[in-house]
Amino acid sequence: MPDTLIKVDLSQSPYENDMIHNRWHPDIPMVATVKPGADFIVECYDWTGGFIKNNDSAEDVRDIDLSIVHFLSGPIGVEGAEPGDLLVVDFLDIGAFPHNTWGFNGFFSKQNGGGFLTEHFPLAQKSIWDISGLFTHSRHVPGVSFAGLIHPGLIGCLPSKSLLQTWNDRETGFIATDPMRVPPLANPPFGPTAHMGRMKGDGRTAAAADGARTVPPREHGGNCDIKDLSRGARVYFPVYVPGAGLSVGDLHFSQGDGEITFCGAIEMPGWIHLRVSGLIKDGMSKYGIRNPIFKPSPITPTYKDHLIFEGISVDEQGAQHYLDVHVAYRQACLNAIAYLTKFGYTPAQAYAILGTAPVQGHISGVVDIPNACATLWLPTEIFDFDINPSADGPTKAITGGIDIPTAPDK
Repeated sequence: MPDTLIKVDLSQSPYENDMIHNRWHPDIPMVATVKPGADFIVECYDWTGGFIKNNDSAEDVRDIDLSIVHFLSGPIGVEGAEPGDLLVVDFLDIGAFPHNTWGFNGFFSKQNGGGFLTEHFPLAQKSIWDISGLFTHSRHVPGVSFAGLIHPGLIGCLPSKSLLQTWNDRETGFIATDPMRVPPLANPPFGPTAHMGRMKGDGRTAAAADGARTVPPREHGGNCDIKDLSRGARVYFPVYVPGAGLSVGDLHFSQGDGEITFCGAIEMPGWIHLRVSGLIKDGMSKYGIRNPIFKPSPITPTYKDHLIFEGISVDEQGAQHYLDVHVAYRQACLNAIAYLTKFGYTPAQAYAILGTAPVQGHISGVVDIPNACATLWLPTEIFDFDINPSADGPTKAITGGIDIPTAPDK
């Protein structure tokens, strides 16, 4: 049996666990060291550290202080890893805790984080998803169930001091272009809620003030939210500090491409079985690597029939954008939401489906000026009823049940 290098107690605050951190900084101490070839298990909190509860209120989603996230397990050192190497990591297995078989999906208030469609869904909302082996369903989103593809939303290695400075300079500079924007353009360092693992003393205080927030993906990987990084995946991570410093967290039971609701997958605590399969010395230079590359999981939910919704780079107000895939994907998502409401779903329920179910997002065209084309592939087999168009029109299949709770802004 592989060793469990990092354990978590879900009844305990992650701030009380010194094998957890919520900032990126090169001086965070390694909590364990392994040799190339070693395999081991890492336990993880959900990304909020247990702040979101299994109930029918969205007040916790509304009230969460997002400066506390994400809670990551690590960092784990690898013997012989040096800056410029590629760290080869295999995902052997991953799962939910048997004593915690539920997860959550949420939309953050526009006043507190927002999201991809925050102008359409400005208030905090939440849905709870029960996990039954490979499958999930929700009391808040009736008529739909699907197989999960469990994956870590966030995994990467520690940055070097120079890379950390690059991140902070470019993101604080970006914030300065529109400092009053709601939601903000980026999240700057914030020391008061930083959890720096085993760092102590004056060095900890200084590092907490400079530590990069974990919200976005960056050159080292980080919060990429790639749903295909599941069992059987292999990732090649750039190494920036001696020992690499691998950390992981933000486990998802299932997610649609784009994680469009921000708290957008089915978030959960759990465990992941990893193998550090080796090091490619000077691999970043050999292969021209600036960001991680990966081989996806060979296991995917076998949904073969899809409805595909198209979007172009013309926004909701009819304004033209030049080959803008962000606008195009928004339109594809909004088109799918509008379609699902014809079957009785509320817009919020439809939005939650797109964030949690194994939908595919594609950049389908970026050459035909001025309109980019993006598509959203919605699997039809996840529904308890037929959602395909017909001459008879849509059947109102969804009635009653518990709608997604909404919390008004304070």
